[in-house]
Amino acid sequence: MEPESLTLAGWLAVGAVFLFAGLVHGTLGLGFPMLATPLLAIAFDIRVAILLTLLPTITVNVISILRGGQWSESIGRHWPLVIMIPAGTIAGTWLLVSVDPAPFRLLLAAIILLHLFKDRLTALNLDWIKSRKGMAYLIFGLAAGFSAGTVNVMVPLLIIFALQVGMTPLVMVQVFNLCFLAGKTVQMGVFGYSGIMTPSLLISTLPFAALSAIALLGGMGVRERVDAETYRKWLHRVLVVMVVVLTGQYLLELVS
Repeated sequence: MEPESLTLAGWLAVGAVFLFAGLVHGTLGLGFPMLATPLLAIAFDIRVAILLTLLPTITVNVISILRGGQWSESIGRHWPLVIMIPAGTIAGTWLLVSVDPAPFRLLLAAIILLHLFKDRLTALNLDWIKSRKGMAYLIFGLAAGFSAGTVNVMVPLLIIFALQVGMTPLVMVQVFNLCFLAGKTVQMGVFGYSGIMTPSLLISTLPFAALSAIALLGGMGVRERVDAETYRKWLHRVLVVMVVVLTGQYLLELVS
């Protein structure tokens, strides 16, 4: 399906996706593209889903960074990770532009599964991340950027890295959002250069950016009053459903 073929009800449904993703991001401090992308990919291909989320994601990231406080301190310690993101994003986005986007549904499902089961990765020996932090910045920055370029999701890889180096929750949110911002800005440039991102499409997403910002601020307002553990459990259930739907859609495309 293409955005131009959407009815009013379809556009309202897309708007609801951005409201939901913005609310979750505001409440938990992250998660906007990881929720918005698979939900939109149910109706669109991955490439279109990412195009629709570009401006809303940048808006959410800028607000999150500025609202965090002392963000320059956080970036001062972890800037090598941030500067690796654009290179990986460029490579991933060019791949997305150049090939059939259908298989990326499966990759997106795999990345979501990585996020869902990240706690079980403690059995792996990841001590090298602390002892060889320079190499870890390079590897995780490039890998997270590539993941963002292809399927619009980098959170699982960033969380694995952040837990190993002992980032506090506040630093984690600030660094992650700057990584998202760096990746999305570069990706917008690649899409624009390739001719896929047109001014009219970008302008059509302005209302979604506004909705996302409103929902984000609302989520920030209730962050202190929400039972985060219960919230995460429900969120994980939604993500499991998305994995099943995305995998099912890919398999149906194979046999059709």
